[in-house]
Amino acid sequence: MNPFSPIPIFEMQRANFLISTDPARLDLEAIHAFLGQTDWAKRRPRQKTEMALANSLVFGLYTENRQIGLARVVTDYAVVAYLCDVFIQPEARGAGLGKWLIESLLSHPNLKDVRRWILTTADAHGLYQKYDFAPLERPETWMQRLRPFVGE
Repeated sequence: MNPFSPIPIFEMQRANFLISTDPARLDLEAIHAFLGQTDWAKRRPRQKTEMALANSLVFGLYTENRQIGLARVVTDYAVVAYLCDVFIQPEARGAGLGKWLIESLLSHPNLKDVRRWILTTADAHGLYQKYDFAPLERPETWMQRLRPFVGE
């Protein structure tokens, strides 16, 4: 794989649902509105969300051309992938769509061999444990640099 060649669009269909990495399908209004209600992104300015989406591999979940979910992967496609901004709209929950979204991104041809996946979650540990995510073995070795958004 040439690391500088574009990643082809990936799509999976199930009944009337579609998962796609096509950035042209993303509904920025719906994404920003949903993320604005979350604990992790409620203060994130829209332009920062747009920049984050543009620089990530984004898996949109759609039904009838309406965005109902999302998962964003920040990665080098070899060593590390950070899974973030995962959501399913409340009216679409309970149908296994979150599981399908995670299964789809973990099986993506350019991601399936990534060595280390990381994520943070406040309340979805059970979901991610089904896909071999576990607490950090040595959390004392991890560090972060967290800065507020400009104007925050």
